[in-house]
Amino acid sequence: MLFEGKIAAGNAAFDNRITQLFGIQYPIIQAGMIWASGWRLASAVSNAGGLGIIGAGSMYPAVLRENIQKYKAAGNKPYAVNLPLLYPDIEELVNIVLEEEVPIVFTSAGNPKTWTAKFKEHGRKVVHVVSSAKFARKCEEAGVDAVVAEGFEAGGHNGREETTTLCLIPSVRESISIPLIAAGGIATGRAMYAMMALGAEGVQIGSRFVCTDEASSHLAFKEAVVAANEGDTALTLKQLTPVRLIKNAFYKKILEAEASGADVQALNELLGRGRAKKGMFEGDMQEGELEIGQVSSIINKIMPAGDVVKEVWAEFCATAAAPFRF
Repeated sequence: MLFEGKIAAGNAAFDNRITQLFGIQYPIIQAGMIWASGWRLASAVSNAGGLGIIGAGSMYPAVLRENIQKYKAAGNKPYAVNLPLLYPDIEELVNIVLEEEVPIVFTSAGNPKTWTAKFKEHGRKVVHVVSSAKFARKCEEAGVDAVVAEGFEAGGHNGREETTTLCLIPSVRESISIPLIAAGGIATGRAMYAMMALGAEGVQIGSRFVCTDEASSHLAFKEAVVAANEGDTALTLKQLTPVRLIKNAFYKKILEAEASGADVQALNELLGRGRAKKGMFEGDMQEGELEIGQVSSIINKIMPAGDVVKEVWAEFCATAAAPFRF
């Protein structure tokens, strides 16, 4: 095989640095997405053998604590919390993660040096999300346990470099020695196999888990993702923080504003507060901010999250076992 790791007999599990680090069955990680990844989704993914993540980016501190406590009451499988470091109440969120003894922390949107040492002092495993080899090296210097390298195809907030996952993963692999997780444009076992062949040791999947029964996102948003075709998403708001969105009425307003020379202040005023909640959580498909990846064009149904894990893993194993056809 082209990647390091071992598929157990009967395709029952996989043994590599990622599964060992997290104590999971398969190197499949659910992304910590705003308005989609509460405790129910995280629990379903972890119970199926992957690593579920509670996404704190859309949660007030009390809501995060509630989600963590409900997850722990529902089972004892490994899980993580994703903390966007630009969150205004980040210190309070960090304290909650430590007080609730969350075993694994995924950090993003900030400097990994800020909190990694504190988490490590308390025995937590730390993973940071990056969009370039340069920042992956900084993560290793900061002492993180693993890196998620996320390509341009991904939904939500994205890197300014606009490097595709296909190009990013080999570059990051050559730059660091710690475990590497690929993200961006991954929704199938075949894509997972490709990323592993390029040097990743696991994959993080976001968009496909949005379209699951357990995701806390609005049904109208899930249905919009299922209905999306090629070209229906775009990376925009690059003057603020680049974000990939489904093209809707709000997106058209952004294009018009940018075409007329709108500055950062004007774009911030257009964005306003609660725009992502309006779309992804409340179901306003026209005026809401609809964050999703390019891979939405091949997602064609809403299904249980555990079935997504099983399907991705089964396809990965079948791909690994099949001879190449030319």
